[in-house]
Amino acid sequence: MIQTASDTVTDRKFANTLARGLGILRAFRASDSGLSHAQIAERTGLPKPTVSRLTYTLCELGYLAHGGRNDKFRLGPAAIALGSVASVAVSFVDMASDAMQQLADETRTLALIAVRDGDRMMLVRTWRPHTASTIWLEPGHRIPVYGSSSGLATLASLDEDRFGALDPDDQLRDFRRDGYEQLLAQGFVLAPPETRYARSINAVSVPYYAGEFGEPVAFTCGALPGDLPDSRILSQVGPALRDVVSGIEQRTGRAPALSRRG
Repeated sequence: MIQTASDTVTDRKFANTLARGLGILRAFRASDSGLSHAQIAERTGLPKPTVSRLTYTLCELGYLAHGGRNDKFRLGPAAIALGSVASVAVSFVDMASDAMQQLADETRTLALIAVRDGDRMMLVRTWRPHTASTIWLEPGHRIPVYGSSSGLATLASLDEDRFGALDPDDQLRDFRRDGYEQLLAQGFVLAPPETRYARSINAVSVPYYAGEFGEPVAFTCGALPGDLPDSRILSQVGPALRDVVSGIEQRTGRAPALSRRG
């Protein structure tokens, strides 16, 4: 089991109201033109009265904005400013941009960076190939940790304390062990076919230790199975992604994520 942001946590130090408010901000995606109370409630799993109280507070603080009665909510200036500060602080994303765009073009895949967010991996940056059509996923989109190559790469290189804090069951431990063995053998991971959360996407991932977050993130390439069969991942795309991440590690002076697992 992995704790989600909308769950009630019994730890006395944990502020559930704050967690729920932040969960509302995380509900927004790059392509949204605005969200209604009902849409926010659906995405967060929170009751509508709770959503109403939290959106009012977030609007008063500038993290949400809306034009008036019946208008949809949008991220406000305070949220935008916070995101701008965060993007400057996380330098490896911009440093990786040219190499990831080139990789997307050369492999004709969607290249992306995903970070752990509870029991999900959240896409924080994507690069689409200029010369080919591929799957469409956007920043803010979330995929499961279990069953995704991004989740597998992250779990496989998490240190024991952080992994133990997830309260993992045997299924998650087996999943992580498979990823660890793949990283040792080839330097990249594919989710085992029987665990994949979606049959419409094939993907490969390599972990990168993000010192800014204190844990690994996942660099990933994905496409439709017909365009990216496992055989092509193993022979071409996986090694190419591994080389890109290795180059970023050299430029940032970071050791491979797996070496920090302990």
